[in-house]
Amino acid sequence: MNTKELDKKYIMHTYGRYDVALKKGKGCTAYDEDGREYLDVSSGIGVNSLGYCDDGWVKAVTEQAGKIQHISNYFYSEQASELARTLCEKTHFTKVCFANSGAEANECAIKLARKYSFDKYGSQRNEIISLTDSFHGRTVTTLSATGQDNFHNYFFPFTEGFKYAEADNIDSVKALVTDKTCAVLIECIQGEGGVNILSKDFVKALRELCDEHDLSLIVDEVQTGIGRTGKLFCYENFDIEPDIITCAKGLGGGLPVGACLCNKKLEDVLQPSTHGSTFAANPVVCAGANYVLSVVADDEFLNEVAKKGEYLKDKLLKIDGVKSVRNLGLMVGIELKKADAHDIAAKCVENGLLIITAKSLLRMLPPLTITYEELDKAVEILDNTLHQED
Repeated sequence: MNTKELDKKYIMHTYGRYDVALKKGKGCTAYDEDGREYLDVSSGIGVNSLGYCDDGWVKAVTEQAGKIQHISNYFYSEQASELARTLCEKTHFTKVCFANSGAEANECAIKLARKYSFDKYGSQRNEIISLTDSFHGRTVTTLSATGQDNFHNYFFPFTEGFKYAEADNIDSVKALVTDKTCAVLIECIQGEGGVNILSKDFVKALRELCDEHDLSLIVDEVQTGIGRTGKLFCYENFDIEPDIITCAKGLGGGLPVGACLCNKKLEDVLQPSTHGSTFAANPVVCAGANYVLSVVADDEFLNEVAKKGEYLKDKLLKIDGVKSVRNLGLMVGIELKKADAHDIAAKCVENGLLIITAKSLLRMLPPLTITYEELDKAVEILDNTLHQED
């Protein structure tokens, strides 16, 4: 049996796969098992931040794998300590708790916010407000935190303690705040919800509301973090400082890692035995993340990401079948005039472009290292694909 047949026979069908079996890649280019070439502007849903098999990243990971591949978190790890230091020194946060994914990082953030409130106000102050069209993960608790009704099915009972306010409506949030509220959880750009960019005024008003009621403001940066929007973290575009952020995806450059960062107010809330994970802070994964940050956490690099985002937006808006484009940096949502985004994404794959969707939009999350020539090629393939529909 070939790869596709084995997959269909032995792997649970939890994904609607495109008809491609990828075998190798370099930079923004992937190759299938037949040797066919694809330009990838999805980067593993924003994971391969430096593209496929960046030389420096491969060297960092393989060298660490040759030294020690895993250690228990009962012992100190050089790679984890260095990664935590970089994350804190590049931000206003003071402590980090590592995880294996974005959902797990969000679980940590939820526990952190609830325990802070428990310690200070008691067990009844535990509710968290998130936003409609949000997405925070696929564990039972992070599905509960997700503000989309279609995710709240099948897996009953869901974790209690979440309410959903209307995005960009501060009055909707205020109406849900009670003496049981402990935190507000948002994405500054709702990726899975349709690349919805929150307004700066709304986000700043949330910060003020949280300060007024001593609520922890949590910003989910799983998809928006690590340079994706032209800033190291997306919240920097909104002129606020959250109490907690989570990140994952692009941090590891292709290996599974998550992180929950908090400010000084919350740095001592989680004590031994209140949280943990066997594989979190794995030294090989952290070596890869340290290399990613050595490249991405640089003002010149980040400025270039922002420039590429504007360049790509201008090019996309010139395509006849494109109605609108919303983006910050290289997090891009493309609204089409007539064509169905899911059909077009599948046809783009047939035409050599790996692209994904977000609700009714096409979505691009290309490697941050993508060249202008590659951006031009991506736009050309999309344009030609849309014209095939005419």
